[in-house]
Amino acid sequence: MTLTTTPFGMRATAAEVLDGVDLTGRRMIVTGGASGLGAETVRALAGAGAQVTVATRNPAAAEPLVEEFPGTRAVALDLADLASVRAFCDDWSGPVDALVANAGVMMLPTRQVNAQGWEMQLAVNYLGHFALAAGLRPALAAAGKPRVVVVSSGAQLRAGFDFEDPQFERRPYDPFVAYAQSKTADVLLAVGISRRWAEHGIAANACAPGFIHTNLQRHLDEATMRAFGAMDAEGNLVTPDYYKTPAQGAATTVLLAASPLVEGVSGSYFEDNQESEVVDGGPEVMTGVAKWSVDPAAADKLWEYALPVVR
Repeated sequence: MTLTTTPFGMRATAAEVLDGVDLTGRRMIVTGGASGLGAETVRALAGAGAQVTVATRNPAAAEPLVEEFPGTRAVALDLADLASVRAFCDDWSGPVDALVANAGVMMLPTRQVNAQGWEMQLAVNYLGHFALAAGLRPALAAAGKPRVVVVSSGAQLRAGFDFEDPQFERRPYDPFVAYAQSKTADVLLAVGISRRWAEHGIAANACAPGFIHTNLQRHLDEATMRAFGAMDAEGNLVTPDYYKTPAQGAATTVLLAASPLVEGVSGSYFEDNQESEVVDGGPEVMTGVAKWSVDPAAADKLWEYALPVVR
């Protein structure tokens, strides 16, 4: 299979990826769009003319973006609360040209669950976005060439989805394994949408933004940050050479959400603005997408596992 390539490297910014792309009249939703990578995604899409809805737990935090881009609005959405997701979908009217599933939580130090009993990282990163996409499917289908972008992570290389104990009810809770599993689930979500909704013209892909200093790391302890090379011995944040700026981290997301360079591509995983090779996952693997993350059988099984919860 020939992988999709683009002229943009890992240092390209979101604005550079959309340079010359006119998104006037396009309606897009970005979850977690009030800060970090989400905010840079909103800036790039809105800067190209799109009408962007920032779906966030705290709409007030998105006020600077709303003021900067008149076509942008902020709407409350708590992905951990399926009632909030249903309310968002029920209140939506009109087509959706792109849904960017960007919001997430990383490495909660202790096991937490949502109202449905789902481990919180899996609940927010996967289940909430699954419910959101399902609720907005008619709105996506009503658009011309709609796209869904699921922001995953290189962590998907570290753990497949454990169908025997996905909620850590029997195995010891491990913050990183739980996060990695949720990011694998995110890729499987894109694969599932690509398989099931192609008849509606909906394309779906997943991506890894890379390493960036954002609020996502707020639950990481100092030892973990030092292991990443992102903190010195005195507790000060440092930026290793392999880290990106938020604007660079959002580039692959907006590529998949709006660039004509990837039109027609679906069910794939991208990093550094290129489609990734399918590889064996493991502790030493640094790039690519794990076989377990794009396994069609796993995508179908996960879809059927989650569907009764969101109905």
